[in-house]
Amino acid sequence: MGRVRVGPLAIGVLVAVVVGVGAGLYWFQPWKLWQDETVTEALPGVEEPSRAPETKPGTSALPGVEEPSRAPETKPGTSSSPSAPPGPVTLASGELISHEHTTSGTVKLVRLADGSHVVRLESLDTSNGPDLRVWLTDAPVKQGRAGWHLFDDGKYASLGKLKGNKGSQNYALPEDVDPSRYSSVSIWCDRFDVSFGAAELIRG
Repeated sequence: MGRVRVGPLAIGVLVAVVVGVGAGLYWFQPWKLWQDETVTEALPGVEEPSRAPETKPGTSALPGVEEPSRAPETKPGTSSSPSAPPGPVTLASGELISHEHTTSGTVKLVRLADGSHVVRLESLDTSNGPDLRVWLTDAPVKQGRAGWHLFDDGKYASLGKLKGNKGSQNYALPEDVDPSRYSSVSIWCDRFDVSFGAAELIRG
């Protein structure tokens, strides 16, 4: 049997096909659509209240010795309950709507006790994908395909890569970003310039 001879043209075409397939897989990363990443974070500055150990009425640390219960002493003109430090305050919130991919969850703009701000995603559920970002923008939120590509038309601030396509997560605003100048949040695919989902921030 004679050998099949492969010419330089055929080898060149084969190499081009392999390179093209590899580049396409890297660019689109289709496997991410079937890979969920769940990230659950607590809101900064919120701590679980500590509880003192329970004791039965009339009991004491020493067996057989009962001590009368005494109310905490207060100075004249002062309140018996200590003032709690200011906690996080929700300035605006909204519900995510679906754009290129089915997306749901709640978005909150929160001012923390130290005066800094975070965008918080709660109960997020969207598709995974390449180069997903959380954007704070001044663009309107529109339903359907008309709203997919609006968010890079005006002012926007990227708060970093999406930590996970599911869960509750916090994204800190840089100090030079004025949250009052923005009105929406988008889960933005920076590679293909398209919104996976977005929410209008409604101020209370």
